[in-house]
Amino acid sequence: MKLSRREFLAATSALLLSRPAAASPARLQRKDCFFGLHFDLHPTEKDTVLGRDLTEDMVNHLLQAVRPDFIQYDSKGHPGYLGFPSKTGMSAPGIVQDSLALWRRVTAAHGVALYNHFSGVLDGLAVGKHPEWARVGPDGKRDTQETSLFSAYEQDLMIPELTEAALNYDLDGSWVDGDCWAVKPDYCNAAQQRFLALTGIDVLPRKPEDKGWNEFLEMQRAQFRQYVTRYAQALHRAKPGYQITSNWMYSTFIPERPTLPLDYLSGDVADLAALRQARLQARYLSRCGKPWDLMSWGFEHGSQLPVQSAKPAVELEQEAAVVLAQGGAYQIYYVPTRAGWIDDRVVKTAAEVGKFCRQRQQWSHRSESLPEAGVLYSGHSLYRTANHVFGGWGKAENPAAGAVDLLLASGYSVDLVPDWQAAECAAQYPLLVVPDWQEIGAEMVQPLADYVAGGGKLLLCGAENARLFSSVFALELTGQPEEHTYFIADESGFAQLTGRWTQIAAATSETVANVWRSTDTRTDSLPLAVRVHHGKGAAIVCPGPLMSAYANAGTPILRSVARGILEPLHAPMVSLDGDHPAVEIVLRRKSGQTLIHLINTEGAPDTGEFRHSGMVPPTGPIRLRIRLAAAPAQVVLEPQGTPLSGEYKAGAWQGVLPNLHIHSIVRIAE
Repeated sequence: MKLSRREFLAATSALLLSRPAAASPARLQRKDCFFGLHFDLHPTEKDTVLGRDLTEDMVNHLLQAVRPDFIQYDSKGHPGYLGFPSKTGMSAPGIVQDSLALWRRVTAAHGVALYNHFSGVLDGLAVGKHPEWARVGPDGKRDTQETSLFSAYEQDLMIPELTEAALNYDLDGSWVDGDCWAVKPDYCNAAQQRFLALTGIDVLPRKPEDKGWNEFLEMQRAQFRQYVTRYAQALHRAKPGYQITSNWMYSTFIPERPTLPLDYLSGDVADLAALRQARLQARYLSRCGKPWDLMSWGFEHGSQLPVQSAKPAVELEQEAAVVLAQGGAYQIYYVPTRAGWIDDRVVKTAAEVGKFCRQRQQWSHRSESLPEAGVLYSGHSLYRTANHVFGGWGKAENPAAGAVDLLLASGYSVDLVPDWQAAECAAQYPLLVVPDWQEIGAEMVQPLADYVAGGGKLLLCGAENARLFSSVFALELTGQPEEHTYFIADESGFAQLTGRWTQIAAATSETVANVWRSTDTRTDSLPLAVRVHHGKGAAIVCPGPLMSAYANAGTPILRSVARGILEPLHAPMVSLDGDHPAVEIVLRRKSGQTLIHLINTEGAPDTGEFRHSGMVPPTGPIRLRIRLAAAPAQVVLEPQGTPLSGEYKAGAWQGVLPNLHIHSIVRIAE
């Protein structure tokens, strides 16, 4: 009997998966995984050679050289075609060999977990075949790629496809892509009926000025939460122990308290200025109480630099370092050939980065923060003012991004403090910074006022925040917030500071820093920062865009002025001899020991207009001063295991770090 192409591929897949093998080693749960690789292809109708060049020898070689804990391999990309022979969905027409079956067989033999990359909300094929499943735009036109969260797509196709792959290939879990970041407002009939029932408004808002705009966006968010809950619960029922996530869920893209039944959190840092993005996301994900990782793209590619180029190992190691220092796991994304071949150059780089990570695993994975400076991350402000369903938020996120960058460049160890967590953990921080968010919400006033009254030190930035706290801190404000460009200055000269300002009428003795309307500092000065006392603590109020301005243009002058404002509130625990704005300091705790991560970020691009230099020049020797309550039993440089000599006096240990290339850890045994 002659088999059809689909029947032949299904039989071949079954044979690959059923061939007898020695007892397979146990595979790690995602919470215990530390390093992994991700491969996706986004199959299309144009593919003709999928899986042709994939071999067991190639996969064996990769796993032996790189030693990942998990692999993520493609099974459905945004076009909607499945990369495996399927009875439930539409397989890509060009499958020559079932890649997923081969990857499963070899990874199982090595005790390596296998997850599939699977596109969720984005499915161009599904909406082409079922137009009723498509999201409807504000112009009434159906989307050509995005499905509607109000449609039957999830129940009738997406969940069956996910379940089929999970069971047929004994997958360990799924990494669902094309999800929150792809969601845009849906104007379908079902959405209109839902909105009418919820609000009584019978005309869907099209723009922020329209009645019910924020309520409309929140309805879309609620629908997405239900969608994620349905597919997660369905996979958990179908395959107990299955581990699933939605890409970027509970990162800054969805800055909410985690409540949905996801097993881990993850995101792919695709921006060309990837280190800056990873720095922010790692600090947010580390707050959420779930296993998490971040994925670097193994290549540079974007609209500003359209020519794709592989990242050198040192660039990936820098990105890895900012993730590992926050206690997370790390993975790298590469694209095989359409036929499934992975070049040995990729294997070599991945192995080098994997070795770098493994050397630090003992001291980094699942460590805990040693709180120093906390930066308020206001999901409330983004949801109310950014006019998106979810992130990425673009420049609307600049207050937090600028604050993290500025504090790190000033020598502080920095955590993000989500607004949903602020009341619970504010008291842990010697210093709290509220960036110039537009609308943090009245509910944040009392927790922050209580923090200061209890002895906390607060830097409060932004015209709107100065106005929000004017009664609590007895501030006399003049005029309404307006756009202005003022000048700040240090001994080297001037820098412009542009954004929204309000004016504080303050006595000279209360002003700790000034701005000027022009570069003539003899006249026209205004308060940049004003100190107020409240209970046992103190606050410095900056009624302008200090943090957003640093995100837009991080000038040394702004950094110098900010240090002068910050240090009287709280001086950093670790100080370095000289000016080292490119050295990122991270304070952590693990196994009863203090761990000081030092990351050399030289060479990493600050914007998407530049590529990495391909070199990280070593920095050092660096003299360290570390404030400690008592003399340490031992100070050791990791991962080398080299004891550092130094002395303890006047409440601080002082010693010399001979050299800092990319990432070193000063381990203090108490």
